[in-house]
Amino acid sequence: MHIHTKYSIGYGVKSPEATIQWAKDCGFPFLAITDINSTTAVLSSLKYAQEINFPIAAGVDVRNEMHHCYLIIAQNNRGFHEMNAFLTQHLHEQLDFPKIAPYLANCKVIYPLNQQPKTLRPNEFVGIQPHEVNKVAFIKNISKEKLLAAPIMTFQTKREYNTHRLLRAIDQNTLLSQLPESQQAPKTEQFYTLEELKSKYAKVEFVLQQTFDILAQCHVHFGFNDNAEPQNIKTYTGTHQEDKTLIESLCLEGRKKRYPWADFSTENDTAKEITDRIEREISVIEQKGYMAYFLVTWDIIHYAKSQTYFHVGRGSGANSIVAYLLGITDVDPLELDLYFERFINLHRKNPPDFDIDFSWRERDDVLQYIFNRFPNTALICTYNTFKYRSCVRELGKVLGLPKSEIDKLSKGKFKMSELDEMNRLVLKYSQYIEGLPSHLSIHAGGVIISEKPTSWLSPTFMPPKGFPTVQFSMLEAEDVGLYKFDILSQRGLSKIRESLDIIAYNQPETKMHDIHDLVFFKQDKKIQSLLKNGEAMGCFYVESPAMRMLMKKLKTTTYLDLVAASSIIRPGVSSSGMMKEYILRHKNKERRKEGHPLLLSIMPETYGIMVYQEDVIKVAHHFAGLTLDEADILRRGMSGKYRSRSEFTAIQDQFFSNCKEKGYPDQLTQTIWKQIESFAGYAFSKGHSASYAVESFQSLYLKAYFPLEYMVATINNFGGYYTTEFYIHEARRLGAIIEPPCIQNSRWETTIKGKTIYLGFQLILGIDSKEIVRLLHFREENGNFKSLDHYLRMLHPSLENLLLLIRVNAFRLLSVNKQALKWQAHLFYKKSKAVKHQELLFQQETKQYELPTLQLDELEQSFEELELLGFPLCNPFDLLAAPIQNQISVKDLKQYHGQFITLYGYLVTVKTTRTKRGDLMNFGTFQDHTGEVFDTVHFPPSIKSYPFRGRGIYQLRGKVTQEFDYYSLEVMQQVKLKEVDDQRM
Repeated sequence: MHIHTKYSIGYGVKSPEATIQWAKDCGFPFLAITDINSTTAVLSSLKYAQEINFPIAAGVDVRNEMHHCYLIIAQNNRGFHEMNAFLTQHLHEQLDFPKIAPYLANCKVIYPLNQQPKTLRPNEFVGIQPHEVNKVAFIKNISKEKLLAAPIMTFQTKREYNTHRLLRAIDQNTLLSQLPESQQAPKTEQFYTLEELKSKYAKVEFVLQQTFDILAQCHVHFGFNDNAEPQNIKTYTGTHQEDKTLIESLCLEGRKKRYPWADFSTENDTAKEITDRIEREISVIEQKGYMAYFLVTWDIIHYAKSQTYFHVGRGSGANSIVAYLLGITDVDPLELDLYFERFINLHRKNPPDFDIDFSWRERDDVLQYIFNRFPNTALICTYNTFKYRSCVRELGKVLGLPKSEIDKLSKGKFKMSELDEMNRLVLKYSQYIEGLPSHLSIHAGGVIISEKPTSWLSPTFMPPKGFPTVQFSMLEAEDVGLYKFDILSQRGLSKIRESLDIIAYNQPETKMHDIHDLVFFKQDKKIQSLLKNGEAMGCFYVESPAMRMLMKKLKTTTYLDLVAASSIIRPGVSSSGMMKEYILRHKNKERRKEGHPLLLSIMPETYGIMVYQEDVIKVAHHFAGLTLDEADILRRGMSGKYRSRSEFTAIQDQFFSNCKEKGYPDQLTQTIWKQIESFAGYAFSKGHSASYAVESFQSLYLKAYFPLEYMVATINNFGGYYTTEFYIHEARRLGAIIEPPCIQNSRWETTIKGKTIYLGFQLILGIDSKEIVRLLHFREENGNFKSLDHYLRMLHPSLENLLLLIRVNAFRLLSVNKQALKWQAHLFYKKSKAVKHQELLFQQETKQYELPTLQLDELEQSFEELELLGFPLCNPFDLLAAPIQNQISVKDLKQYHGQFITLYGYLVTVKTTRTKRGDLMNFGTFQDHTGEVFDTVHFPPSIKSYPFRGRGIYQLRGKVTQEFDYYSLEVMQQVKLKEVDDQRM
């Protein structure tokens, strides 16, 4: 009647599945899952219970903090809805639950003994716990028919009881020894077998029987997987026929825009191919009941476009020509030979899934529109779980370990033989807590729009974002027939959008191509040059060191090359060795002949190598003889989310069985399986890669033709693989004049005038944004400031904010020594300690004092910038205590191929990884003294002896290596060079 699972977060310890299996094994006729203020476990519990044919009831333990108010059990699906709606109201408003439950017509309510209302409604009862059995004979004011057995069950063993207490201490952020008894469950909340319960309730046997009779009346049912009924919004217009008519008309309209060169008035092959594809897709979409899904997505995109928001539709949805014509994606599936069946087919059981990216600045507005437009909308949650390090740290704190010991345990830097009993206890219980839910969070972008109110499936809680969020994850949503819309955000789109605005004000006379003119972009020589030479800093994901390296090796110039590279770079393909093999076959036609003939025939475009998720399906189907359904389960199973599922294991066995029947050598089968296993969970679908390639080409166009404006947008969006400092240096390398924040020219964000970039005030660490808003408002109304005194009398800034601006040299255009400005500022505040923010009728200049000549060290400003901006604006090599000893630059690497050289570099970024043996190794990115970028490799022996020591310039001694005309430095030794002393000290 009263069971807690691990989804009673910070309280329960057992999984719902283990609990249900235990109840069945014990011979219980029924079980109720009743977590604390949550129905998170209900859907997964119902699914598992149906699989093993064991009836369970859905309920909730309603509590205010630790005080148990009452138990609610849903009698049917409507009761589940009533219960969820009741929870939602209190979770949203964060109200205490009332002492007396509201009338829930389709629910049973069970009160604790002595906390029941004076009069019980027909659906209300009183629960008797095992230790209260002797009190039953003395109960006078409650009829026996209203008494039910309500043993609270939370833990089964002493270990689970101890785990519960540790969870409570973690939840309360207190030492275990100081955990109040009121904040933990009594030992009586143990699991009782059916026989033990019969013994406990032997004196009042009727109470136990009445409980089973009540539970037998409580039946919540949902279909799952093959038996799931669609829960999404059923129609967009109101009827299925109107939905179909609307989609057909939108496709006709989109056909003219997407294929203006095709003559649809004649029966030519191209026009027929397009028309046939549209008709075939619409037929499948209609049969699968996904019309509304497409139209809702189109509605969202239509709104975004009306607001001039940029978007990218990616994922396997890009395989659909209907999605392309509706403007959901910008990928032409005919051009790339993307087959629609990867997205939707009549035999595919899992629902479609559109991933729509918006600018990080605009996503919340799109979400707000969705919630306003469609009434039954919610976000889906994720279950954040305890990881090893967090377990050890939390347990170390509640058990009173010193920080040094906690650090040692969490980093794994210990020997078991040297640990004391308390340290061992931390490690022991971390195994039991690891994997338990720590809290519910929001899915990165999952939105559900259901036909019925979301409370039919779950209560919702209100996270800080302010959008209602259900208490189940995407897995339960999909299992029950509720498919999601992924509304995601990224900074790359913001950079594109902002670049267009910056170009408009900085180069108003310049004509530019439509940012959606992919036909031009794919043929443009400047863009091709950036790709081929890896000069893509700031351009979406192609700027990463790994992508720049790959593009140089492939000599990437075409759209299709970039689509392939986008998937090849993913961890699985590269770690399996297939990335190198792909490059070899790409560059050498003779090498392609070494591929297996069947694989070459299946994947000619990628030279017989699996590159995309679709390739897994092709190989599983054509090579191993799996059906398309089975092949898709295999592809999905490679994802960590699905790999543990029984259906995946069955398909894996079928793969090897089929290959054996076909007579393939075991070694070949194992090799192919290893390829599938190594990358399928990481690789992109081809449509997804194509979507990313579209955005990359848009970014590359802006970088090629409007580099300074694009770098300003990159700086303002704090988006990219590198730090703001690097993008500022990149802008200077491209011809910009960089100016620090300036009270006369700068704005909150970074701006550009001609070729001069004025850094924004937002880059100053600790600056008060409200005072900057006042500064900008005054400047817009009255023009520039005449003097520091004028600035002080007009704005009356705080001394702290004023000194930040002076130190960053924001007053430099006033022709006053910076040190003198500090004196004037302090004199002003000393004279008037309480200046009010008001403008005077007659402004008078204050008396100017003659100050002594104040010397300013040449490099002092660089150290001020380092402190206030996080980086200096000068060439970092100017800050070295001694000049570098040679002038070898990146451009010279080719002539030193195979030789050991010394190269000097300013550290840009470091990527840490591990070898197959688990040893630490690094990949570094540096700038040389000319501003050019180069990459380094640091193998385990090198990094162990010569680790990185933070930002700065390093003397790097190593061997120049080359692979596919890509040069890098294999570092043997590195030393961080000393900078000049900070003269301010």
